[in-house]
Amino acid sequence: MRMVGRWLKTSKSWSDSSNKIIENSVAEALNKRRSCRSFLDRKPPEGLILDLIDKARRAPTAGNSQGVEFLVLDEKSLVDDFWDVSFSENDKNIFSFPGLFKAPVLVIPFGVPSLYVDRYREADKNYTNLGEDIKEWKIPYWLTDAAFATMALQLLAVENQLETCFIGLFDREERIKENFSIPQTHEALGVLILGYPDIEQVVSGRSQKRKRRPLSEVVHLGSWRSPQ
Repeated sequence: MRMVGRWLKTSKSWSDSSNKIIENSVAEALNKRRSCRSFLDRKPPEGLILDLIDKARRAPTAGNSQGVEFLVLDEKSLVDDFWDVSFSENDKNIFSFPGLFKAPVLVIPFGVPSLYVDRYREADKNYTNLGEDIKEWKIPYWLTDAAFATMALQLLAVENQLETCFIGLFDREERIKENFSIPQTHEALGVLILGYPDIEQVVSGRSQKRKRRPLSEVVHLGSWRSPQ
């Protein structure tokens, strides 16, 4: 590794003198993580997903509000139901990534705004006025915190030889809420698809072919400067 001006020539880990990424480190999980679009119809060991969620929910939440909850669909009938609600039969037939439908586990993280409003109504937080109403929150931290937990869950999945793909729900959210009896007050971040990769049916999307922007374009040292 060497410096070019103020910038690292490489983004490899510098956690030790040999520049090797430590096994089972966060750096290794980040390096391995990719969006998988082809899964095997093979369930993870019993209890693994709940254990990973239990660890992932230790990600930070604003004011320790702990306002992130998860819907876990890990039975084939429920997974199939999710896709049936999400896509028409015709849309499924022309979908570019049919291997997603084989994934055995879906996790939908939700932010619960009321838990944040209640927390910020307490004595140590009421000076912020965020406990008055959800409209006082310019940034929906319940979704920020749901994203933290979802990223943690992805890294924990990679650590356990699983792969993931996160996709948005968009106009499907209301149908999914109704179908799975989810409170209207809860806000979905998207759905995290988990399972074992089908390495014989690898399908790459256009997104995966995009080159990563150089560090010098995304980090601004001292002041904001446009890339040279």
